[in-house]
This record gives sequence, structure tokens and C-alpha cells, in this order.
Amino acid sequence: MLSFLLVPIYTSVMPPGTYGEVTLIFSWFAIFNVFLAYGMETAFFRFYKQAENRKNVISTSLLSLGVSTLLFLFIGIIFKVGIANSLNIDLAYMNYVLCILALDALVIIPFALLRANEKPMRYAVIKILNVAINLGLNLFFLILLPKLVVGNDSGIFYSIYKNDFEIQYILISNLVASGVTLLLMIGVYNRRAYKFDGYLWRRMMVYAMPVMVAGIAFTINEVFDRYLLSELLPQDIAKSEMGKYSACYKLALFMTLFATAFRMGIEPFFFSHMDTKNPQKAYAQITNYFVVLGSVILLTVVVFADVLKELIVLDESYWDAMPIVPLIVLASFFLGIYHNLSVWYKVTDRTKFGAYISMIGAVLTIIINLTLIQYFSYVASAIATLAAYGTMMVLSFYFGRMYYPIPYNFRKIGFYLGLSIFFSILSFYIFDRNLIIGIVLLSIFLGLTYKMEIDNLKKIIANK
Repeated sequence: MLSFLLVPIYTSVMPPGTYGEVTLIFSWFAIFNVFLAYGMETAFFRFYKQAENRKNVISTSLLSLGVSTLLFLFIGIIFKVGIANSLNIDLAYMNYVLCILALDALVIIPFALLRANEKPMRYAVIKILNVAINLGLNLFFLILLPKLVVGNDSGIFYSIYKNDFEIQYILISNLVASGVTLLLMIGVYNRRAYKFDGYLWRRMMVYAMPVMVAGIAFTINEVFDRYLLSELLPQDIAKSEMGKYSACYKLALFMTLFATAFRMGIEPFFFSHMDTKNPQKAYAQITNYFVVLGSVILLTVVVFADVLKELIVLDESYWDAMPIVPLIVLASFFLGIYHNLSVWYKVTDRTKFGAYISMIGAVLTIIINLTLIQYFSYVASAIATLAAYGTMMVLSFYFGRMYYPIPYNFRKIGFYLGLSIFFSILSFYIFDRNLIIGIVLLSIFLGLTYKMEIDNLKKIIANK
């Protein structure tokens, strides 16, 4: 949500080229976050729920990630010049990047422990505080500080203000927020006697490595297109095109937020219910509800895309990339469905299938981008994202039916998915984003949803 809230700020104070550079840095953040976590979060859930000695799981996980993170930071500082050149990042940003990555890696297990112990309130408070600090500092550095120094050539505000320092200010804001978050979670490190269980660690790593590969492949699907845009387009327009693409991409964040929140809730649920009677029925119901809600979000975002762009992407020079919005929202929806379908390989310890499927998606992403970017620019990247996540969704369902059959309601899923996509195409492309027609289509869809789901909703309320 933070990246969504910051879009209006960034697009109001930075041209597309500078915003494109920020996007490239955060794309590398996403990729390196996966390397630094190396699947240990998912492995933690898997072994924590089943372990007789949970303290050993916590201690071993903390030591593993702690040592690997400090080693990464040490090596990164030594070789930061070469790393900066390889990643196409200015050397001036590298110290910030390395420290932020390290701080974020050190809170992976503490946050996972809160989720495993079902403490969503503390989890939410700390996460929201992180957002508030980051957002507040961005507002101060990018909006308020330039106004405070107008007409003043002395004082504390003048001493910290620098021209053309926007990217550093953004990274400083992230660094402070990550540092405060670690301080709030440091009690997890302080309150235990450490013991490293080598046998447990090896078992966790066997489980985690395919998850890491899948995570890397997923991240390539998610953010690597920015890097390819920066490399394959002419240099005089590359970062500008990347900035336009990234800004309009953010309009899909409503779907991403929904899918992410849903996934963070159901992942611990998958493992805690895997040994109950007929868990497949519960998994099927969860996916049905996800598709119903996701279909409503898909059509709503597409219908109101032009309204949202004026609220979120403030500079009209970014609006050239609006045609990608339905493609990215649908791709995010497919990804959410894929995460729901992925329960089969997680509860059966076949995480290698997750790696295989994600790698196929990554290969599709790279091939389509390499082939089409020179002709269609960022539209090719949107098509690649949609193709990758759609393929992953289909493959996960296909293999899941073989190894862990789940009784999904295909008629319901097909109805909601197909009708929401059809109405989205009508609203956005056929009727050229006509708001009145879009609202009519959305109203029809909501009416049908209400008629089909009202009985289920009454049952849920009655059971509560």
C-alpha cells in the first residue's frame, strides 16, 4: 500500500525519467529480498506447526537468516562498485540499498512468528507504523522541506536540503522506517537462548530451496521487465517509458493488496488445517470466495481507471501507459488465484513444483519482453506479465488435480472470471472507458453476484 500512497507524491515532484530510476532500484530490492529470505519464511511455517520443540525452529531460523544477512552486508559493502555497475544503479545509492535490504531481512522470521501465532493486531500495528514513518518522511523531504528553505539560507532545514536529491531522500525514508521496525521486533532476538539444530536446518533448507527458486522466478515475472525496458529501449527514452509504465502499473495495486492480504491469511491456515478431516473442501471454498471478490475488484478498477489516474498519477505525462491497466489488473488476479491453487504442493511437500511452474512463468516473461519490447515498448511487458501468471495458474491447477485433488466449483469460478473479463473488455476497450456504460456493466455484475451469493452470505453470518 505504501508504494501506492507514494505514487501521487513521486509523480508530482519527479519527471518520468527520475521515477523510472526509482522504480529500477525498487525492482532490485524485490529480487534481492527473495535471495536474502531463501524460502526460510515458508519453511518456518511448515516446520513450526509440526515441531515438538518450536523453540528450536525459531532459534535455528533466526540464526540462519541472521548470519546470512550479515555476510551479505559485508560482501556487498566490499564489492559495491561492481554491484552498482552490474545493476545499472548509481554508486551513490548503494550504501542505502544494502542497509535497507539487511534490515528487512532481519525481521522476516519475527514477522513470520507473529503470523504463525495468530497475532494480527501486533503485526498490523508495526507494519502500519513502518508505512507511517516512511510516508511521513517522504512527505517531509519531497514536499515540505523544499518549501521551508525558500528564502532561507541558514538553519537546520537549509543544512539538510539538497537539490536533485530526491532519490536519496526516498532511500533515507525507507532506511529509517526499516530501522525502527527492527527495533520494535528486536525482542524476538533478545528473548531466547540460541541453539542451532543442524539436522533441522538441513531439512528446512531442503524444503526452502525450491521455494526460493520459485520466489526468484516470481520476482522476475513481477519486476524484471523494468530492467529489460531500461536495457532494450533507446537510452534517451528508456527511463521515461519505464516511469510511465510503473506509475500506471500501480493502479493494479487494489487487486495486489487484496490478493496479498488474502495470501498472508490463508498460508498459515493451509498448514494448520492440513491434517483435519477433508481439508480439501475448505480449500475449495476459500478459492471460490477469492474469485468472487477478485472479480468484483477487477471490474471496479477497470471501470474507474480514469477516475483513479487523476487521483493517483497526478502528472498527465504518465497517462500514455493507461492501456496496460486492465492487463496488469487481470494478471494480478491470475496470480492471486495461483497462490490459492498452490496449496497442493505446499501441504504435500512438493515445493519443487512451485519452482518449476514459476520458472516457466519467468521464461515466458523474458522471452516475450525480449521479443516484443522493441515493437510495443511497455505494452509488451504488460502482455508478458499476463501470459506468465495465466500460464502459472493453469499449470498449478493441472498438476494439483494429479497430486492433491480439490473439489473446486468450476461453474462458479468460470462464470465470475469469464463475465468480469468480458465486461472489462467492453468497458475499457470497446466503449473506450465510457464511465456511464462502465457503471451500468458494474451494476449488472454486482446484481448478479448478490443474487448468487446472498444465501451463502446469510449462512456465514448465521454461523458466526
